[in-house]
Amino acid sequence: MQSSDSDEDVDSPDGPGSSHIPPSIYVIKFRDGLAREAVEWLIEKIEAKHKYGGAELLVRCEPQKQGQGVSVHVSATKIKLLEVAESVELQKKAGSGLIQEFSVRDLDQFLYPGQTLDTVLTPAEREFCVRHQLDAIRAKQEEGHVPGYPEIKLFPGQSLVSVYLAEDLITDMFPLHDRQVLENLASRWYKAIFQAASFEEIRAYFGESVAMYFSFLGFYTMALALPAALGLLQMFWKRRCAELAYSWGTLDRVTPEESRPNFRGEMRQHPITGRFEPTYPPWKTRSKLYFVSAPAVCLCVLGSLWMMVVAFWAEEQLMDWKKRYGSLAGIFMHVPSALYAGLVWLMNFYYKKLATALTEWENHRSQKDYDWHRVCKLVIFDFVNNFSSLFYIAFYIQDMDMLCSQVATMLIFSERLAAFLRQHPLTAKFFHRVVKSVHTAPPEEEPVPVLALDPKDPRITQAKEEADLDPYEDAYEDYLEMFLQFGYVFLFSSVYPMAAFWAVLNNILELKTDAFKLCRIYQRPRVKKVGSIGVWQGAFEMLGAVAVITNCALLCLSPRVRPLAPSASPVEWVLIFVLLEHIILCVKMALMWLVPDEPLWVREALEKINYQSKLALRNERGKKTRRHLSRRFRSVHGMPRSGSRSRGTTPVAQNGGVRHRTPSRDYREY
Repeated sequence: MQSSDSDEDVDSPDGPGSSHIPPSIYVIKFRDGLAREAVEWLIEKIEAKHKYGGAELLVRCEPQKQGQGVSVHVSATKIKLLEVAESVELQKKAGSGLIQEFSVRDLDQFLYPGQTLDTVLTPAEREFCVRHQLDAIRAKQEEGHVPGYPEIKLFPGQSLVSVYLAEDLITDMFPLHDRQVLENLASRWYKAIFQAASFEEIRAYFGESVAMYFSFLGFYTMALALPAALGLLQMFWKRRCAELAYSWGTLDRVTPEESRPNFRGEMRQHPITGRFEPTYPPWKTRSKLYFVSAPAVCLCVLGSLWMMVVAFWAEEQLMDWKKRYGSLAGIFMHVPSALYAGLVWLMNFYYKKLATALTEWENHRSQKDYDWHRVCKLVIFDFVNNFSSLFYIAFYIQDMDMLCSQVATMLIFSERLAAFLRQHPLTAKFFHRVVKSVHTAPPEEEPVPVLALDPKDPRITQAKEEADLDPYEDAYEDYLEMFLQFGYVFLFSSVYPMAAFWAVLNNILELKTDAFKLCRIYQRPRVKKVGSIGVWQGAFEMLGAVAVITNCALLCLSPRVRPLAPSASPVEWVLIFVLLEHIILCVKMALMWLVPDEPLWVREALEKINYQSKLALRNERGKKTRRHLSRRFRSVHGMPRSGSRSRGTTPVAQNGGVRHRTPSRDYREY
């Protein structure tokens, strides 16, 4: 590895060989005592040219001290960021107002008034480009293991950064906040009581995944103001989601998706792109899913149901003992509920690890498939864990007063407690991550040869402060809270109508607390390009359908509604609500079928982009055709090139005289 910058690397005023160092985008902390060759090897890969399998990024090291792991700052030049933005087919708004694929050749189209080379890429897009380059560092065929660690095997095409993270060779890796941009965003977001930052500002800094969640939270809270509109929430949200996805350039396209960094398989040529990528038989993934993962999830769900039944049985036994032995047994009345609540929290914690491990083992090719199957496993278990007791009270015990009290308790107190547990730093460190044992190298006096930051550089202090923050994994916990709240409000609305009111108050507070959490409590999250809320869309639709059935059943069992039809027999009474439930579901399905998922202006914009792409391709093809014909027949539209004396003949000298040669065939005959 070279400790100095070569002349060919200096491509801009903020290049590696200049006095100005670009702002740090990522911070990578290597494990203390890590083998020197392992550190140098990865840094070489990060700095190396693309043709040698490198990322062509800039690396600067914090001052190295004895007994501390190496910490490096990763950044990129403006030119490199623009190159990566084009290679990942970044979709951006052009001067015409349409969303187009970013191209360096057409850079002027994206430099409309108000945009410069410094602002053409948002902070989120710069972070996305750098992370893409880091994930694109793959192991070659001849690289069988990590240098210095022969026990850590590598397969061709495997992401080296993912291996270092999985094996704890890298203890922390996070994007560094842009303090100035963050403060400007915070002043208009959680610090302003009667003001909210636009979703475009949130997307520009935190990315599409975070902005999509806050957009959904705001949309859902507005729908709660009119409980009757909750049934149409999914339909109108799809249209709103399509608008946001188009404006952000993340609307689903038919382009092939790249394989995720941890995807394992045999290196083969991709049938679409022609590049060599890891290949894994889909039938093996499906076999693991159907014959191992699905039974494991079912066993966990059955275990959760069994624990719930045991908790209720224990409470019934204590109630009987209270009647027999008096108040002495009443002291233990709440012990089963407390134990059950604690066990539910523990099961949720460890089941999340199990679901992640199973989904990783299934070896899904794309990140979208991986996220979909992982969240599906988690949603199924969380649904059973949180709502099984309510269904037990509603349809087995059939105590509506107890059900109303339980729904109110879980809606008001459980969600606030869950939010506190997620945000409080003590809970995040209660179950600390077990660090894998890998042998450490003896300390070396000579530091790793890489250019170092100035000891007084403020980024060093900022990196240490943000390293102590908890990482923000994804928006799963936030979506789960809204999913459970939607269930409490909608599943049992006929029993507890006030649920919507409490939910609105909770969400108004949630909008500010979640904003504060992202800006102050957690590390800067990794940017994820999303075009929708993913599997949660189907989960909310499923819950909406179940809510129609549940409320019709609760109304059928309610003694307050029975006097409305005193002459109806029990069978006729049940059939009335079965018919009502079918009518409501049919109307809901008809509305979802009649109303398109994409608004008219989005469809027209997509058609316009498609037409312009075909027109540009046709014009380019016409230019190539004319150049080809001109070179082959040396004429343009049947006219001879300059220097000819006539239209159809060309003078040729032969034996001291001149004769006229007539072309044998005209190009138009071809």
